[in-house]
Amino acid sequence: MLNGFNHLTLAVSDLERSLDFYSRLLNFRLAATWDSGAYLALGELWLCLSLDKGSGGQGGATYTHYAFSIQQSDFPVFRQRLKNSGVTEWQPNRSEGDSFYFLDPDGHQLEAHVGSLSSRLAQCKAQPYKGMQFFD
Repeated sequence: MLNGFNHLTLAVSDLERSLDFYSRLLNFRLAATWDSGAYLALGELWLCLSLDKGSGGQGGATYTHYAFSIQQSDFPVFRQRLKNSGVTEWQPNRSEGDSFYFLDPDGHQLEAHVGSLSSRLAQCKAQPYKGMQFFD
């Protein structure tokens, strides 16, 4: 049975540029690199960057994205730092808790989110989406 998130692999078109983005701007810790990839860590999250010359920085046009937790006290400074660095916001926040939806250098859709599943469910119980059901 699945019991948690193991790792995330992202195809990148420029490994050095992506390493800089994830380590310098997002504070991931570099664990290992090789000619066509790198391993980084953020708390318990394991991230693999895999060089894919064909990715061309063309992120998907779907809602697929990868969310990372952030403390409320760190959120404003984090968001402003990314905006000041020219990072692209791909959508405004429309959900519970502060969120900043932004693109990495290859167009992967990311989110920095203040909150948790518990806080999201509490909000949804107060204002449920159409046809919403809850299972305890």
